[in-house]
Amino acid sequence: MGAGAGAVMSLEWLNPMWWLVTAIIVFKIVALIDAATRREDAYRAADKKTKPFWLLVLGLAVVLDLLFTTSIFGIFVLAGLVAAIVYMVDVRPAVRGVSGGGRGGNRRNMGPYGPW
Repeated sequence: MGAGAGAVMSLEWLNPMWWLVTAIIVFKIVALIDAATRREDAYRAADKKTKPFWLLVLGLAVVLDLLFTTSIFGIFVLAGLVAAIVYMVDVRPAVRGVSGGGRGGNRRNMGPYGPW
């Protein structure tokens, strides 16, 4: 039995770098979907960059990641990862705070069936 391309591809998921690259791509896709589902006026109210700006930056990060996934240390991969982290850590909480907070809003006094 020769080691063909099918045998190599079937064992690719055992490589830890494959899991890391996949996790980075999934993280960027989640950030892009979250940015797309937020209201545009919430970005302005939170005094952040506009929704089209974040959609463009995060969309380019995902596309470049899917095209150039040869190395995790590529400049495009790292720049896109930084952009996704900035969105998720800084922009997303500010936009959620302005637009009502998403699920549950202020959950300090929330029980399993509502406020108490």
